[in-house]
Amino acid sequence: MAAESDRPESSLAEFHLLFSGYMNPTTSSAQGRVTGGRFASTVSFVRDGEIRVIIDPGIVPDPKSILEALAALSESPTTITDVIFSHHHPDHTLNAALFLQARFHDHWAIYQGDGFQFRPAEGYAVSPSIRLIETPGHSLQDITTLVDTRDGIVAFTHLWWSAKAPAEDPIASDAAALHQNRERVLRLARLIVPGHGSLFTPDASTPR
Repeated sequence: MAAESDRPESSLAEFHLLFSGYMNPTTSSAQGRVTGGRFASTVSFVRDGEIRVIIDPGIVPDPKSILEALAALSESPTTITDVIFSHHHPDHTLNAALFLQARFHDHWAIYQGDGFQFRPAEGYAVSPSIRLIETPGHSLQDITTLVDTRDGIVAFTHLWWSAKAPAEDPIASDAAALHQNRERVLRLARLIVPGHGSLFTPDASTPR
């Protein structure tokens, strides 16, 4: 798909990282497998006119990590209009209940209260400056949120765990799709906000 067709219609949004996620896995020395550890999701806030969005309100050390950062922006859970899940793994959804008045977006529907509406995420405009695209790979239901700002497009995505690692997603549901979708996002995005790390500017060293 051409990158230009993914571009939101407007470029007036602003964004803030509320919490930069991390990965500290525990590895079994006998088998070399991850058996546990400490993980936190990168949680982001986007504002576009009257639209207020939280992306991936997942695991953090304490809900205050989200709420206090939001309050510093003069926002609160009741001002949030929309919540977007990049995918349904619990480490990216666990604190969704902080925002019960919002609409919730995933790969195939919008939910609010006890109602829902099926729709494909591909090309869906949450607002003029915020567009969803389907980017399976990490899971088969992954989506990326493209936010256009005055300084360029920012992609909020789990196509990358962090800026440098891992180059190969250890739990990818579809590795080939993941690499294809990384290329799709990189054709357009000026900044990447990954699933478990701080934002980064993609360059030649960015895993494709």
